Amino acid sequence: MRLLEVSLWVVFSSILSTSISSHQFATDGTVLELNESNFDAALSTFDYIFVDFYAPWCGHCKRLAPELDKAAPVLAGLKNPIVIAKVNADKYSRIAAKYEIDGFPTLKIFMHGVPTDYYGPRKADLLVRFLRKFVAPDVAVLSSDSAISDFVEAAGTNFPVFVGFGFNESEISDLAIKYKKKAWFSVAKDFSDDVMVLYDFDKMPALVVLHPGYNEQSIFYGPFEEKFLEDFIKQSLFPLTLPINQETLKLLKDDERKIVLTIMNDETEDRSKQLIKILKAAASANRDLVFGYVGVKQWQDFAESFEVYKKTELPKMIVWDGDEDYFSVVGSESLTDEDQGSQVTRFLEGYREGSVIQKQISGPSVMGYINSLIGIRTIYIIVFVVAVLMLIQTINKEEPLKVGTRNQAESNDSSTDKED
Repeated sequence: MRLLEVSLWVVFSSILSTSISSHQFATDGTVLELNESNFDAALSTFDYIFVDFYAPWCGHCKRLAPELDKAAPVLAGLKNPIVIAKVNADKYSRIAAKYEIDGFPTLKIFMHGVPTDYYGPRKADLLVRFLRKFVAPDVAVLSSDSAISDFVEAAGTNFPVFVGFGFNESEISDLAIKYKKKAWFSVAKDFSDDVMVLYDFDKMPALVVLHPGYNEQSIFYGPFEEKFLEDFIKQSLFPLTLPINQETLKLLKDDERKIVLTIMNDETEDRSKQLIKILKAAASANRDLVFGYVGVKQWQDFAESFEVYKKTELPKMIVWDGDEDYFSVVGSESLTDEDQGSQVTRFLEGYREGSVIQKQISGPSVMGYINSLIGIRTIYIIVFVVAVLMLIQTINKEEPLKVGTRNQAESNDSSTDKED
């Protein structure tokens, strides 16, 4: 009996050891290869894991792979390490279905098992800077002028940077946790008058938000009750005017505000840049709206979804709900070159007064817009399903037609017999 117990224990220990070793992961900065047998174990093992859902045949995936190899050891060496992993989502369809992977590569960062979509840069150095945001302190406490400048520089250009002057970190900590994935948060405890001049505020408390990528900043002087503070933070997650492209459109999906969209010929033209300055002033006074712009030259398919064609007079302004509906303001369909500031003001007044015509995005180019949102793989599936349905419909139409023709012929014969 004793021998049997020992044997059973040996077998059990062997099984246990095999099970544990099968879910041991390297922590040496290499990119982990995950599959259906170890994916959940990896999420349980690491607090922060960045996952590349790829397909072996995907050219973009092949170009991304060496960048991930470069970034992996740097991220693994952080105080709060981030592990990089990859999953062949084309092969492991159950994982792909669970996380709604419909295009390649799809990138997600899992924080304590909870996924967040990643839309940031893909070059190794920029990727590292971007991902550091997710493991940084909720609120950084800055105690000198140099600490402030170092913090802003290290934050990079992918997120807005909030710096509080004259109040305690506890006053912003809850909101910093809530919006941690979308912005950097800090409070400055000690600073000189030079900093006040640099960031253009003249009293405290003040909350300064910087958009380094757009060379833009705004200042909030209160009231600092949580509702007003949160409203300012939410409305400041985007710059005053946002260029609309495939990446920024993805960021807008969580924002409930309507979008004042200005469609111009070319964003880079001098007259377009002058108009953007006017739009910034209007946006500053209308924080309940998002102000975006797009050039036909930059994204023609998207622009044409709003009835913009070769003969359309540009710039054109509409108000878009971010989905299928948009509003044209009566009498303000297009902007002329003279006094555009007054024209923008009249457009906004007309919209708020309800002097609008509601329309829906239409035309074949809307496929380009949908493609940018939901991925090419889904488009192929939709096209295939539609083709099958059309084929079935065609078959169903043809069969009744034959029956009907036959019945008609029989009816004609019967009529002839009666006449005879």
